[in-house]
Amino acid sequence: MPASRPGAAASPPTSPISTPRCRRAGSARLRRWARTRPGATAVHDPAASLARFLDGCAARVRTAAPVAASGRLTRVAGLVMEATGLKLPVGSTCRVVQGQDRAAEAEVVGFNGERLFLMPSTEIHGLTAGSLVMPLEVQRLAPSYPDGAEPGADGAAPEETTKHLPVGDALLGRVVDGAGRPLDRLGPISAAHRAPLAARPVNPIERQPIERPLDVGVRAINAMLTVGRGQRMGLFAGSGVGKSVLLGMMARYTEADVTVVGLIGERGREVKEFIDQILGPEGLARSVVVAAPADAAPLMRLQGAAYATVLAEHFRDQGKNVLLIMDSLTRYAMAQREIALAIGEPPATKGYPPSVFAKLPALVERAGNGTHGAGSITAFYTVLTEGDDQQDPIADSARAILDGHIVLNRALADTGHYPAIDIEQSISRAMHNIVGADQQRHARTLKKLFSRYQRSRDLIQVGAYVPGTDPELDQAIAAHDSISNFLQQDMQARAPFPESLSLMTAIAEHFGGAA
Repeated sequence: MPASRPGAAASPPTSPISTPRCRRAGSARLRRWARTRPGATAVHDPAASLARFLDGCAARVRTAAPVAASGRLTRVAGLVMEATGLKLPVGSTCRVVQGQDRAAEAEVVGFNGERLFLMPSTEIHGLTAGSLVMPLEVQRLAPSYPDGAEPGADGAAPEETTKHLPVGDALLGRVVDGAGRPLDRLGPISAAHRAPLAARPVNPIERQPIERPLDVGVRAINAMLTVGRGQRMGLFAGSGVGKSVLLGMMARYTEADVTVVGLIGERGREVKEFIDQILGPEGLARSVVVAAPADAAPLMRLQGAAYATVLAEHFRDQGKNVLLIMDSLTRYAMAQREIALAIGEPPATKGYPPSVFAKLPALVERAGNGTHGAGSITAFYTVLTEGDDQQDPIADSARAILDGHIVLNRALADTGHYPAIDIEQSISRAMHNIVGADQQRHARTLKKLFSRYQRSRDLIQVGAYVPGTDPELDQAIAAHDSISNFLQQDMQARAPFPESLSLMTAIAEHFGGAA
């Protein structure tokens, strides 16, 4: 072999193996040799090469088509749909798509291993096995923790998905469904803000106490069952005893900046009647009505109650005094029962699963006064008593978590006594903190006289009682007509708070000597 000439460049290294992989490796070594051979002018800059590589990656990411996660519908059983291929947290919203023209929205309500349990909020006709399940984009809410609590082992607070719905002054005078869609055919709602359905709970230490009475415009409530700003009251009634009329009176006459009405699980006919005839244009002008009637999906009924609460919270956070009327808390519990039983939760008391009794206080506790001088939410929740049974499990649970209850009596309603408030069974637990001693004494006097008459009513009506036998009963008989007239009120008449007190005081002082 001839000797190499002085100064000649060395031959590039070659590989004796001719496979494609080795040829590529040899080409790479050839390029490195070319950059480092004697006399080469190119200088290798690792930082510049890395920057060019990252710029290229960023450009490809910007132009790449996003890959949407999706799963498949595998089963529909009653109210629940099952899907696989997706991992989503409880509360996430999905769209189930079949072909080009069939789609339904659903929410994740549970899971079992790789299977997701979905509850539809819209009609599901036309969906088949294998339908595409795609998660809808939702905003995220970082949960809050009490002072000193650890959010996690790594110190990072996890995020939870939650649905956001429109809130704000644009909804005043409007009627919407549980998803914030208008039902009144008055055009779209241009709300500037959206709030999460799963709001953070108010710290009980920071919540302002109930200190001021609220004028609800109903004489019997103002004088004998005084309600404070920020109080949560229950209206316990069976069917056909004037519950809706009493709610309408409070919606029109209560001294509140904003009224939020949640009609949950009621008949569609009653929704329109309540808005047009009972609430009226005057009451609707400063109100927001959220309607999720009985034919709505159970998920939409749950969401309607939560949405009404979110709207009330929004106005409270603006420093306003809000009246929240929800009709009814029982229908809300029934909707949760339907969902819980559908996903396999075992029934407990009268068929209600345990989750129902956890949902009730979670909803009710969101009402009340705000923190550090913010506004207030005074709430009235109607509770349906089946067959006027006050020991119904929902009624019993609601009575324990509310700040008082107003009971409507069917016997009074049957005699034409409206509002049919049974002052013997009703109570306002915050009344002793917000009224004076004289008002409390006069209210007790009227209640005692009214109760004494009711206990002897049958004897009096059949003429079996001889006047003069019982001086206390004689006093109750003498005061009965005045007390009965005081407790009754026309639905078109408003009774201001001072007028209610003066009438009660006059009756108590006139007839209360022997009581």
